[in-house]
Amino acid sequence: MKERYPLNGESLRLRREACIGCGECKEVCPHAVFELETSDGKTTARIKASERCMACGACALNCPAAAISVETGVGCAAAILDRMLGRTGECSCGGGDSGDVRCC
Repeated sequence: MKERYPLNGESLRLRREACIGCGECKEVCPHAVFELETSDGKTTARIKASERCMACGACALNCPAAAISVETGVGCAAAILDRMLGRTGECSCGGGDSGDVRCC
């Protein structure tokens, strides 16, 4: 099961009318938030699982059409890295301590 993050992609926005359907967002997203779909002969990205978004910003940084925006921060990503490295202490995303799986 994929982890769920405290913000659940609340700041994630996709302007489908600006999307060129390149698939970069799908390629770089570490949690499979995006998928591509074709309608009326045009391929565009679609947010399929916003609850998986950890607001890392990889999608927005790699979108050549600037069709994606997200308020990025290091909160959840930093907490996950801290946990992987065995560091303990305050969770930087505000969801609990870094040992708490639900933190991020």
